[in-house]
Order: sequence, then structure tokens, then C-alpha cells
Amino acid sequence: MTHRSTAQSWTLDIALAQGGFDALHPEAKGTMEQLGHDHTDFDKVFALVKSGAMLPKAWAAIAAQAEERATHHERNGFRRTASDLYERAAVMWGRAQYSILDTTDPRKAAFRARTGHCVARLGELRDDRVRRVVLDFEGGLIYGLLHLPAGPVQGAPAVILGPGMDMIKEDYIHAAERYYTSRGTVALSIEGPGQGETRTGGLTVDLTNYERAIGRYLDYLTELPEVDPQRIGMFGISMSGYWGSRAAATDRRLAALAAFEAVTGDFHTIFDRAQPSFKNNYMCMAGYTDEAAFDRDLTTHLPLGDLVENITCPVLYGIGEFDELTPLEQALTSFDRIHAPKELRVYENEFHPLGGVAAEAFRFAAEWLERALHGEFAEPARDIRHYVHRDGRTTDGTARPTWWLDGR
Repeated sequence: MTHRSTAQSWTLDIALAQGGFDALHPEAKGTMEQLGHDHTDFDKVFALVKSGAMLPKAWAAIAAQAEERATHHERNGFRRTASDLYERAAVMWGRAQYSILDTTDPRKAAFRARTGHCVARLGELRDDRVRRVVLDFEGGLIYGLLHLPAGPVQGAPAVILGPGMDMIKEDYIHAAERYYTSRGTVALSIEGPGQGETRTGGLTVDLTNYERAIGRYLDYLTELPEVDPQRIGMFGISMSGYWGSRAAATDRRLAALAAFEAVTGDFHTIFDRAQPSFKNNYMCMAGYTDEAAFDRDLTTHLPLGDLVENITCPVLYGIGEFDELTPLEQALTSFDRIHAPKELRVYENEFHPLGGVAAEAFRFAAEWLERALHGEFAEPARDIRHYVHRDGRTTDGTARPTWWLDGR
């Protein structure tokens, strides 16, 4: 636990009691819906929460309700209804286990087991189109979920779905089907070092091993007959936008990258000025208990800096104007450093979750990747920038907010 996390935990309780989840992450419910959470489940959970300590119990309670209903429908032969409810239960059991940082806590293992059970059931009910993936990696194991289009598929484009720091591979089940496999694209939702089952198994994240893990997932995809190895892209949000940027700069097999909410600036903002939970979580992912050692070994070395100059594939970035984890000025500076074909969208009055535009952003990223993996957007001088207004307008040619007065 960081000093700020320990000293300021009472502020989390007040925020949850007075404003619910929105007090911590404005409008994030829209993003959570894209990650498989039904809004009614979400409301039920936070009606039970008045402090941070209550989160695991609340998530588990509503997850159990969804799973029980799923079992009922499966028993009566309503396969699709059952699989949808198993999906809802899986993401909620995942939230319950995530809310417990201690990897040795038996409750975390129990919630993780329920998540796995629900995924196994929905995979079978969806004709084995959602498959568990376990890969050897640097003395340990990394875990993913392979999502396949319906019917025979061979030589199709593929997209790696990278989870943010606070996410797990199961969070992409809904988006994988809605935005990728329904369009004939193979999807692979992943967990890198420090996340989910990978962290429970002992693998922690360091400065560079996450992009190597992405490389290991690329190894796996290139060997699948269902996948065209020349057409593999990546979608990443939050920290996976950061890790995806590192992978794009170091592994030429990535043919395109769409990164939303990416942490592309200094890491003092996310770790020293944003909610204390971010640093606390990352220290757990990295296996640190000594905050000074964590700052010395990681915080000062994490920023992308000039590494993005090595990116050669087409890239798309999207960020909220008031992202709490990356100041917009720093995001613009990082984008300027990229020499590859690139596109940037800044969303007016949005915060880190991009909740107000989540459905649009998820669909746009998927469609952009589909076109990029078919050879579009590859002109070396491509530099597209938009400032997306809340009222539906866009200012084209620049992503700088118009109220800065130099927007044009």
C-alpha cells in the first residue's frame, strides 16, 4: 500500500457513499457497458456500496444472481439467453476478484474460479467460439481468450484486445463478439504480466516484459490457420494503449494500433496526483511493497519518450480533453513525436474513461482497424487530427481544443 492510499482511503469511502462510481470515474458506466456490464447489474452493485471494503461483496452478490439465472436458462435449453447471463456473471465475478489485491486471499481464488466457470459455460454454449489460451512465457504462464467468428474461417485479420491496468481478459468478451468476430475478424483478449491469472501465477510486470508478452501472443496468432499473420492489429485502452505503443515500437508484426485513453505522458500524474488506487494497483502488479524502490525502478523510467519514434505501423489515438492520467498537452507532445501514419481524436469534456463516447469509440476503433488491416491509412505523411465537440461537431485539422484560441 502506498502512503497516499493508506492515508486517503477515507476519501474513497466518502466518494462512493455520496456519488457512487461516477464520483470516481465520471460517466464511466458507458465504458463499463462496452465491457459487458449490464447497466441494471451495475446499478444494483453500487446501490449496495457505501465504502471501498464493500465492493467485493456487492460484485459477488449480483454476479451470483446472474449466474443462477444463467443456470436456469441453460437447464431449460435457452442457450443464447444462458450464455449472455454467464457473460454478465463472468465480468462481475472478475470485478469481485479484482477488488482484492492480495493474490493469496482465498476469496480472490474463489471468485476467479467462478469467473472461469462462467466463461467455460458460455464458450460451450456458443459452439466453442470462445476458447481459453494458456502460453508459456519467460518461466511462467500468460492467459488469454480466443474469440472466433461463426462458421469456417481461414486467413482472417486478427486483433489483440489489450486490457487496461484495472481489467482482465474476460472484460472483452462482449466487445470481441460485437465489434470483431461479427465482422469476420479473429480476436484475442489477453492478460499480460501483472494482470489477472497471470499475476496470480507469479508473473509481475517490469519495464519491458509486457511488450514481450504481446510478442508471445503474436507468436500464437501467427501459427493459427484462422489468422493471416500479415494482418494482426491491436486495440488497447488506458495502460494497454501504453503497452501497445511499446509493442508497436518494438515488434514489426503489429500491422496497426488503435489506442484510447493511453498513458503517454509522465507517470507522476497517474501515480502521484490521480486517485491513489492507480499507483497501489500498479505496485501490486509489479510485485513492489516499497514505494521508494518502485519510484526509483519504474516510475521515472516508464514514460514513452522518444520510443514512439520507432513506430512504423498506422496508429490511431483517442483521449479525453480532461484525462486525469495524461495531461492533454503531454499527449499532444507524444503524438507529435510519432513519424508513422497517424490519427488523433480529442473528445471535448471527456475524462479518462471516455464514458460519454464509449460506444462510438469502440465501434470506430474496430472499423478503423478493419480498414487499416486491409491496407488503408498507410500513406507515410498521413497526419489526421480532430477535436470532437460534445454537441456533435468536429474541428478538423487540429486536435487542440478550440478554447485554447490557437485551435486552428
